Amino acid sequence: MDISIHSSFLPHDDPEASLAFYRDILGFEVRLDVGSGKMRWITVGPVGQPDTAIVLHPPGVDPGITDEERRTIAEMMAKGTYATLLLATKDLDGAFDRVQASDAEVVQEPTEQPYGVRDCALRDPAGNLVRIQEVR
Repeated sequence: MDISIHSSFLPHDDPEASLAFYRDILGFEVRLDVGSGKMRWITVGPVGQPDTAIVLHPPGVDPGITDEERRTIAEMMAKGTYATLLLATKDLDGAFDRVQASDAEVVQEPTEQPYGVRDCALRDPAGNLVRIQEVR
């Protein structure tokens, strides 16, 4: 089989803040920006990787989600336990310096993990955990 990841979805509750984070801090390019206000779906992705994208979407808008589920999603987003994104870079220290120079919330500075990975962790404006691993 020839299967690849095309798009992953992450929730946002402030499209402008999420756009600034992924575009201005992480350096992703904007591929699509559909909708208006808080009802925006923004597709971003790493420069030079047109087949890999993240769709930043308003949470809980699926008509099949109940009001209770919407409340749970909002609570989990506020705690930072709803969604996670794992990124990779050859220059972890450079990426971390760029993140630290911004107003992004740093969760963990670059650390050599006991399971053999060096990474750092931060939160995007919606509370999603973003880990950046160093590719060796």
